[in-house]
Amino acid sequence: MTNVQHVEQAIGAARLLPVVVLEEAAGAEPLAAALTAGGLRSVEVTFRTDAAAEAIRIMAANPELLVGAGTVLTPAQVDAAVEAGAKFVVSPGFGPAVVAHCQEIGVPVYPGAATATEIQMALDAGLSTVKFFPAELVGGAKMIKALAAPFRSVRFIPTGGVNISNLPDYLALGAVFAVGGTWMVAPDLLAAGKWDEVTRLTAEAVALTSPGGN
Repeated sequence: MTNVQHVEQAIGAARLLPVVVLEEAAGAEPLAAALTAGGLRSVEVTFRTDAAAEAIRIMAANPELLVGAGTVLTPAQVDAAVEAGAKFVVSPGFGPAVVAHCQEIGVPVYPGAATATEIQMALDAGLSTVKFFPAELVGGAKMIKALAAPFRSVRFIPTGGVNISNLPDYLALGAVFAVGGTWMVAPDLLAAGKWDEVTRLTAEAVALTSPGGN
């Protein structure tokens, strides 16, 4: 099994990818435990804070969890993420330098794409899975359905504005590979150390992704 196949099997298993912003790396270990207790095996840790690399390092030590890096904007951040243990990279937009560097070192990359032009750029780069961001603000599930018609081979990871209420709308689309969400790992929950609540919200979301759940 290739690295890409391994990553996509893990993410696709639950069709749910929590998007984490950790201010303090101290919360990384209990967060990893909370997510796996809720039934998830993959997570995206964003490079929006100085704690990102260390948080990835700590969470990647959990053998039950596949950890990726999000909000990756430069090749240098790609290297920092991979060195810390990230197994995949997500970026908010299509950055040719980031995509090329990930491909050079064999790391799966999911760049952001919200328009037909950006999707075409991803296809030209040899990619077939993109992050659809910011999902709700650029048309939500209806926009994905419209874009999936001409781009039949493309799979989407909608992120941004997704919550437990509209999650079923995205999961109902065959073109949606997985859904990125923050509600189960909301910053206030993490800051307060409410790990049981993280587990509860994660399990609630995972139940919706199961056959018959939505």
